[in-house]
Amino acid sequence: MSKNELEKLRTQIDRIDDKLLLLFEERMRTAKQIADYKKENKIEVVNKEREKEVVTRLSEKVPQELAGYVQKLYKTLFELSRDYQNGLIFQKKYGLIGRSINYSFSKDIHGYFADYDYSIINLEPEQLENFFDSKEYAGFNVTIPYKKDACKLCDNISPKAERIGCVNTVIAQPDGTFRGDNTDYDGFLYLSKRACVDFKGKKVLVFGNGATSSTVCTVVKDLGGLITVISRTGENNYSNLSNFFDAEIIINTTPVGTYPETANQITDLKKFPKCEAVLDVVYNPLKSRLVQQAESLGMRASGGLPMLVAQGKRACELFTGCPIDDSKTEQVIQKIWHQKQNIVLVGMPGCGKSTIAELLAKELGREVVDTDAEIEKMEGKPIPQIFADFGEPYFRAKESLVISTVAKKSGIIIATGGGSVISDTNRQNLGQNGYFVFIERDINSLSTKGRPLSKDIETLKKMYAERYPYYKSAVDLVVSNDGKPETAAGEIVEVFK
Repeated sequence: MSKNELEKLRTQIDRIDDKLLLLFEERMRTAKQIADYKKENKIEVVNKEREKEVVTRLSEKVPQELAGYVQKLYKTLFELSRDYQNGLIFQKKYGLIGRSINYSFSKDIHGYFADYDYSIINLEPEQLENFFDSKEYAGFNVTIPYKKDACKLCDNISPKAERIGCVNTVIAQPDGTFRGDNTDYDGFLYLSKRACVDFKGKKVLVFGNGATSSTVCTVVKDLGGLITVISRTGENNYSNLSNFFDAEIIINTTPVGTYPETANQITDLKKFPKCEAVLDVVYNPLKSRLVQQAESLGMRASGGLPMLVAQGKRACELFTGCPIDDSKTEQVIQKIWHQKQNIVLVGMPGCGKSTIAELLAKELGREVVDTDAEIEKMEGKPIPQIFADFGEPYFRAKESLVISTVAKKSGIIIATGGGSVISDTNRQNLGQNGYFVFIERDINSLSTKGRPLSKDIETLKKMYAERYPYYKSAVDLVVSNDGKPETAAGEIVEVFK
């Protein structure tokens, strides 16, 4: 064969390829029409019996030596069609299923990792099986209370999920089946390493015996920890908890302390003199009561946000099939932390907290809650009148009530009353999501108008001396407001961002 003849054959192949491409486009357009029908009538994407019939029929139409190649060709075509139809039917929707989970941060987390539609889906128990059967989502995460139920509803599960006995990530397969996996394992492993917690040879007390507990215990066991599980009804429970006061590491896997019941705490850490580290899977609030107490006692401690982000990263990789650099995990943790953290302004009456709060709101696009204004709204009268009518104890009780409510919010700016942080409970409530900023101002410049407790300079000086230790103990940042309030607000914005 001459070179010219070879080139003619290549040209002929090119023409055939052009025709094949047009036919491929036509085939996929037809597949789309079929996908629309299947979606409307809730029909499975895959029909293996029909695929076998097609392959058999077409294999018989070609010479025997080409039959095997026809089978390979149509296997690939069917896989491409299924993948295309799945994409059209599922529309690449993802989400989180659970019960009463509007508090979840997962939508924000997945939004940072990937560009796909991710929803928070509240389901009642009787709706769970229908959700799986609807096949509307290309993948979804699973949280309380469905992680063990999801394991049974998946068509197959990963070895890791099988070993743990629960599923928190479900991925739709090209053939229309669901595969379950457990990315909580990856999340808790990341959390423990980030907190520098070494389980090897340590007595580890795990509160809770649910699905998350199963995952956590698997990780701890893999890392050499000596586990005791505490539950309400098990052999080791709250009635004999004193047998385990020698625990060296404590892990809470229950929802105790989760929003909105943020004042609850699974146990008192003062009972555990040998405890060196505390991990809590609760992530809303950012710092649960358990984590706050652990930090106050000098223990290594972490809430559940790093676990949530790390498992979300791994779930995203399973959803998209694309690896994500590990450095992205820490970036997302910081982004979510700052997004959800409240800026809490503390300081003397008249130091400019309310003014600075409004300036911050304009710059950061956040809601402002002024606790004094909320008390006035609640009582229907100005604060000086509340003091005059009922006295300071009454006012402080109302102040604590307001703070306990507004501190549960996230991503807002809170301007507090001058004496609010004297209360341990108020500091705890504000600290669960709070970044404290102490607004300092020269005593001689403090406004006394409408201030029932600071009517003259001598009273102010005495009050400042009493309150200063509380301002300093709670503070993350000190900002002077002896100049323009815009300058003070700008400094807060720069540091916080």
